[in-house]
Amino acid sequence: MAEGQKPTINDVARLSGVSKKTVSRVINKSPLLNQTTREKVETVIAELGYVPNPQARALALRRNFLIGLIHDNPNAQMVLGVQEGILDTIRGTEFALVVHPVNRHSPTLNDDIRRFIEQQRLYGVMLLPPLSERDDLAELCRDLGCTVVRMGSARLDDDEHLVASNDRQAVREAVGWLAELGHTRIGFVAGPDGFRSAQEREQGFLEGLADAGLSADPAIMAGGTYRFESGKAAGEKLLSAEVPPTAVFSSNDEMAAGVLHAARERGLNVPEDLSIIGFDDTATAAHIWPPLTTVRWPIRTMASTAAAKLIRPVTAASEPSFFLSDLIRRASAVPLRSR
Repeated sequence: MAEGQKPTINDVARLSGVSKKTVSRVINKSPLLNQTTREKVETVIAELGYVPNPQARALALRRNFLIGLIHDNPNAQMVLGVQEGILDTIRGTEFALVVHPVNRHSPTLNDDIRRFIEQQRLYGVMLLPPLSERDDLAELCRDLGCTVVRMGSARLDDDEHLVASNDRQAVREAVGWLAELGHTRIGFVAGPDGFRSAQEREQGFLEGLADAGLSADPAIMAGGTYRFESGKAAGEKLLSAEVPPTAVFSSNDEMAAGVLHAARERGLNVPEDLSIIGFDDTATAAHIWPPLTTVRWPIRTMASTAAAKLIRPVTAASEPSFFLSDLIRRASAVPLRSR
């Protein structure tokens, strides 16, 4: 190799004593190699300072180094947290992120996703709930030769293709804490129909009541869409009940902020007249007043781990799959006896 000339894959192959195809397999993290060969080639790559050509690699793989984030989620803060988590992992690599919002109710959804994957030649796809809860969409990605990782609130896939949280247990414990604070009239704002997260959080709410010897009262339960406006409407319904709640658990922070606004419009003080707990621990929770007690969903960590599974599929099984949510106690929830 002439002085000043950039090393090539042929140089790596010659000095390693292996074929160019073997070098390519090392670069592309193929599992079809023994550790001794892999280490020998990686040592030569490091010594030469060889940098693979991303365009050439993409051509050889018939894939671009793009991670696709496919979602139909009304919670903008959640989607932003996922994007940040993915970028945490791929920053400094040759990978880039492409975000693709879709309409889950569209009759052409599967065709739309197929077209997106084929046109972008994606290396991997991360599916957010509720799309991640559809096995047919995960199979579609796999049929196109695209690695997929699914985010969810329960087990949806094997560990290599999953990041999930313990929503049900986290909500159950949060409701139990409200009961320990003396609240017996605990209202609930549910998430949208068709979301597994909404189902898991509602089940956790009901189990938390049962643990405390309390019964659910439909008069202080309302549906929502994970959006602020739906939380405000739900809050108005709950607070209009003949016996209104002294505390409300909301299935996400955006709706919890809506409940808070509904309470304020009625001249109620939070938390003196109404304790409120949300879910997610998005920026909204810390920015409203009073700061919101909420269940922290480790969105950014989950997304970062999902990206690691996508770009390093050989080691995906060694990455964690389940992540614990915990209660962040702020000023929006207090004991009933303090009133």
